[in-house]
Amino acid sequence: MKALPNSYIPALGHHWLTQFYDPIVRFTTRESTFKAALLRQGRIQAGHRVLDLGCGTGTLALLVKQTSPAAEVFGLDADGRALQLARAKMPGTGLEVQLDQGFASALPYASASFDRVLSSLFFHHLSSQLKDQAMLEVLRVLRPGGEFHIADWGRPTSAAMRFAFVGIQMLDGFATTRDSVMGVLPELLSLARFETVELTHNYSTLFGTLSLYRARKPRAGERRNHS
Repeated sequence: MKALPNSYIPALGHHWLTQFYDPIVRFTTRESTFKAALLRQGRIQAGHRVLDLGCGTGTLALLVKQTSPAAEVFGLDADGRALQLARAKMPGTGLEVQLDQGFASALPYASASFDRVLSSLFFHHLSSQLKDQAMLEVLRVLRPGGEFHIADWGRPTSAAMRFAFVGIQMLDGFATTRDSVMGVLPELLSLARFETVELTHNYSTLFGTLSLYRARKPRAGERRNHS
């Protein structure tokens, strides 16, 4: 997404590339490995309401439902083309996922309505300002004690990983991906008043270092003093 509330950066930076998103991600990012780790980290339980934020073509949302069939799963994305691809995957799977179109900076959900929010390869599309707004919205829609789990590009772990990440920056823009190079997502999560913020894993991929993060919304009485 760009700074304008009604604009966004599409998958792979260009609408015409969206149709190729799934195979490119599958073969360049160790997708099966990092998404399996993200789901283990999320510890999704029966009865949980789960939001896949920036769900794109729906791969993660469907995987959540497949591995946790008793959870209620939602996917949200601003890109109508990506959502069309996501909806095309659903017939024949026997899986029920609610897919909604909207922006992370103004989530169309009630406060304290989700137990888990997951996000995969989404936050590097956002400006710093929109990252802040999206994190505040995630905090709002999470129930107290609810958890936020992110998989996205992180601080390069080597010179080779930094060089590899230039390809992502050329596709998705240097301005929005600068935060990834600097590894500031944990700091932004803490500033948004999440608790127990942690970088849990780094994976070396063909496009750079992919990192997993987790954070928790404080329970009643746990919120830090804002002064």
